[in-house]
Formats: sequence, C-alpha cells, structure tokens
Amino acid sequence: MIKVAIIEDEPVVRKEISFLIGLEKDAELLGWADSVRTAQKLIAETQPDVVLLDIQLRDGTAFDLLKKLDPIPPNIIFITAYNHFAIKAIKYGALDYLLKPVDQTELKEALERFRRRRQSNPQWMQQLSLTQDSMTLGELPESIVLNTLNNMRIVPVHDIVYCKGDGPYTFFFFSDGTEELISKPLKYYEDLLPAPHFLRTHQSYLVNRQHVTGINRSEYIVLKNKEEIPISMRRRNAILTLLSSKK
Repeated sequence: MIKVAIIEDEPVVRKEISFLIGLEKDAELLGWADSVRTAQKLIAETQPDVVLLDIQLRDGTAFDLLKKLDPIPPNIIFITAYNHFAIKAIKYGALDYLLKPVDQTELKEALERFRRRRQSNPQWMQQLSLTQDSMTLGELPESIVLNTLNNMRIVPVHDIVYCKGDGPYTFFFFSDGTEELISKPLKYYEDLLPAPHFLRTHQSYLVNRQHVTGINRSEYIVLKNKEEIPISMRRRNAILTLLSSKK
C-alpha cells in the first residue's frame, strides 16, 4: 500500500484530493492536516510514503514546515494555485507538483512514478534524502534530481554542462559526455538553476558558467569541451555583463 498524508488548508480541495486518493486501489489515506503545527505532528506520527503538500497553509507555508522536519520527506507532491511559485519552490527531491484544481490523471501519474521507483529501487528514498538540505530559495543546490519515465538520477550540478530546451522537454548534457532527456520545459530548470551560476544565453539554452572558457565574436559561448552555444541578440549585453562579473 502507498501510505498518503494530505496537508491542505482548504476543505473543498482536501475533500477532492481525498476522493481521488480513494480511487487508487493500493493507496491508503493516513490523515490530513491544515497547518504547519498539525502537519509536523501528522508526518512524525504516521511516516507517510507520499505527502501531498499545499504551498500555503493556515499558519505559514510548506517551506516553514520543511524547515521543521528532519529528515525532509523525499517524496512530496506539491499542490498550489500558483504555477510560477510552485516551480521556484520545488526542491530537487520533489516527486511532482500539481496545480489546483487537482487533475485526476496528473495525480495518478505522480503516484505511478512513485510505484515504479519503489519497485525498481527500494533504496531510492534513502538516497534521495541525502540531497536534501536547508538551502534557501535562489541558492544553487549541490545536486538535483532528474525524473525520467522509469527512474531517477541524482546529478551533481557541477557535472551539468548545459541544458537545451525543446518545447515541453529538456536535454541535459553532462561533463562525462552523456545526456538525458527530461519531460519538463527549460523554464522549469532556469528557476532551479539561477543566474549568475547558469546563463540563459538563448531561448533554447541554459549554460553552466563553470564550463565556459570564452566568447566567440559575441555570438557564441565557448565551452571547455569546445562546443559553441549561441547567444541571442537580445540577451547579448546581459550575458557579457554576467561573464565579466566576478561572481
């Protein structure tokens, strides 16, 4: 069984999610909470497999709660009415995020992702907890989790050379020559990997500054592996300014 806890302060939304969880034959709802205080107690007492966590709670935010938890649950599904805030708020270990009103298909997909991971790697939750820390929003994490259809890859940020967006997908290119296709748009990772550490040189490219060796004719960023990444004209001045800074 998948043991689920719901942390949500809106009764209507809470009822809706409870109903959707009840449709899953292998899911068990352990309980719900509507505040940081009650959520901390619920999680500590029930040790859920999956936490459905609203961003805004009655007496604070999801991040106020996470600061109080040790360890942080590695399999959190964030719930929010604000898409951009959710993307910026999700840390590298989040299982997924859902927008209100919660869509049944999206919730089923998130739970199915948990099932596949648990079946293929029973230790994945322990591994994932090692990547959690108390960093604040806007800081660069030491590692992030890349969620593919069938597995999870914990990646040190310094190993990422650049990301290339292709519609709803992002290709990751690594320093060892490997690559990974992830079904999230480049904008998602631009929020998780912010400037000045990563440079959005072009609509389709996000480059790790640690791997930049120079600029070619102010049109291309040159990487350590000799690849050249285009710089769009409208971003040129900002990129040159960031590269000339000491940060």
